[in-house]
Amino acid sequence: MTLPAPVIHVLTGPTAVGKTETALRWAELHNAEIISCDSVCVYRGMDIGSAKPTAEEQRRVRHHGLDLVDPSERYSVSQYVDMARSAIAAADSRGKRVLVTGGSGFYLAAFFGPVTDELEIPQAITDEVRTLQRQGLATLLLRLRELEGQNLPEWLDVQNPIRVAKALERRLASGRTLDSLRDEFLSRRGPFANHEVTFELLEHTDGELKGRIATRTDLMLRNGIIEESERLLALNLDSELTSSRAVGYRAVMDWLEGGKRVAMSGLAERINLDTWALVRKQRKWFRRLGLASDTE
Repeated sequence: MTLPAPVIHVLTGPTAVGKTETALRWAELHNAEIISCDSVCVYRGMDIGSAKPTAEEQRRVRHHGLDLVDPSERYSVSQYVDMARSAIAAADSRGKRVLVTGGSGFYLAAFFGPVTDELEIPQAITDEVRTLQRQGLATLLLRLRELEGQNLPEWLDVQNPIRVAKALERRLASGRTLDSLRDEFLSRRGPFANHEVTFELLEHTDGELKGRIATRTDLMLRNGIIEESERLLALNLDSELTSSRAVGYRAVMDWLEGGKRVAMSGLAERINLDTWALVRKQRKWFRRLGLASDTE
């Protein structure tokens, strides 16, 4: 007799909403292990700016998905899915429940539907698209429109160079329209389709959340995000890496490269604005995944 796949419990919400402490309390109460769903926490040495669970918090509850790669490495959603599958199996073997917590939309989507296809991208196409990517988003969009037409699909985030680059790779490799590729993709089963998945979405009012963001920014600036960003700058990271574009870090790196000409209060304001833009993107993901209503 085959035992049912373990239930996956998901706790999500926008950045700074209070997921970490809520997740810790839930995991302690329900004998669970935590799988991080944060695309920055996978990087070693990016602790303060990602609000990564502290060593003490990790002693309270076993965590998975932290400190997996160096900032100079790429980390894909396929790697994340493999990690999560292994973590779920390991936790289940120990008689533990599983709690997924974080707000990275693309990783989060893996628990609710398909996130990857089996289309192989030849290295020559990857190289071509990366060359275009270095020339900027406008160049990527120009090339994509040459293939797809001027009216790109509404579902494609044309402001996101990573998403546009991935779309161009698949368009070039398949010779098929983006809508055709997407229809086939959506017909696939998700990697966790055999699991029951429950979810809880944490939220605050805009005013409360902006206050929490400002408080967290001040703590990060006092506790070491500047030093972490200096180490990232020394690595000369590829601009397309998640580690080089991460909210908070990007603002500090720009500030450092600009000779610190902006006052610390101005840097804090930039981080707060960038974080609020991230919140808006996260909320769009929650609506897209059916975790929140289509109102803001």
